[in-house]
Amino acid sequence: METYGIKGMTCEGCVKSVTNALKAVLGEDVRFEVSLAENCVKVEGEHDPQLVKQTIEDAGFDVE
Repeated sequence: METYGIKGMTCEGCVKSVTNALKAVLGEDVRFEVSLAENCVKVEGEHDPQLVKQTIEDAGFDVE
C-alpha cells in the first residue's frame, strides 16, 4: 500500500473530486481510499505513482 499526502482538501466535496478523478484513471483492479481526516489517499495494488500524483494535481490539489 502506498500513501500520498494531499494538500488543500477542506471538505467532502474535495474528497469526492479526488475520488472521481482517481476512479477514472486507476481502473477496477486498484483499490484506494481518500481520507479528509488524514489528508491523504491510500492506494493498494499495481499503479503508476506518477499517474496518481498527476491526477490529484489535475483535480486542483497538491501532493506531498
